Amino acid sequence: MRMKSIASGSSGNSIYVGTDTAHVLVDAGISGKKIEAGLKELELCGNDLDGILITHEHADHIGGLGVMVRRYQIPVYATKGTIEAMKQMSSLGKVDWDLFIPIDRDEDFSVKDLTITPLRISHDAAEPVAYRFKYGNIRTAVVTDLGEYDDYIVGNLQGLSAVYLEANHDIRMLQLGRYPYQLKQCILGRKGHLSNEAAGRLLTALLHDNMKRIFLSHLSHENNLPELAYEAVRMEVEMSDTSWHGDDFRIDIARRDCPSECIAL
Repeated sequence: MRMKSIASGSSGNSIYVGTDTAHVLVDAGISGKKIEAGLKELELCGNDLDGILITHEHADHIGGLGVMVRRYQIPVYATKGTIEAMKQMSSLGKVDWDLFIPIDRDEDFSVKDLTITPLRISHDAAEPVAYRFKYGNIRTAVVTDLGEYDDYIVGNLQGLSAVYLEANHDIRMLQLGRYPYQLKQCILGRKGHLSNEAAGRLLTALLHDNMKRIFLSHLSHENNLPELAYEAVRMEVEMSDTSWHGDDFRIDIARRDCPSECIAL
């Protein structure tokens, strides 16, 4: 299995997950041109995609979806609630809704040899999900846009070889920043986004000997810095009651302005 962040952040998100035969994107929240440039680095093009998996209907996750669907006729997988929400949005433009395939949370589906599980998350959207992937004995996940996590999330993310995990904001930067008070409260709330510290605590509950790579993702442009996210998450691991230390695992930042390296698992 291979994974590569094409872009990740509050301004747009798209992550590639694939095998030798299956190629999918999680979200298409950046321009079609940028998506195609990211795919080119993988020696792929839009015609090679077997599907686009949508987490939810916010603009930073579907901004380039209409272009990609019109250009390549790619199947789009999303929950019924997300599809209905997207149908109410003019920003997608004219698309063939027959290409949109409804999926159910907690029910596996397959794209060729890739098994995918949509997981329930708490976020201010119609019917949002995270995605867990399985290929043979390898399990990975893309988990962003969740205001809180619970035993359900922790239980469904055990045994991962790699994870793209939201570390959206530094709480102090958010509190002192220029966002309106109501927006700050939404981000900090149970349907908002995970702070750096919350991401670190969730990560601590997921760590095991065979965890290969961790990418901190969906960083806020206004309310976070890569260095702050990295250090806060590392320190949460360091200070936890587990035997793990902050430097025991490779932690990278999925950036908004350039693709990450492609990881092979």
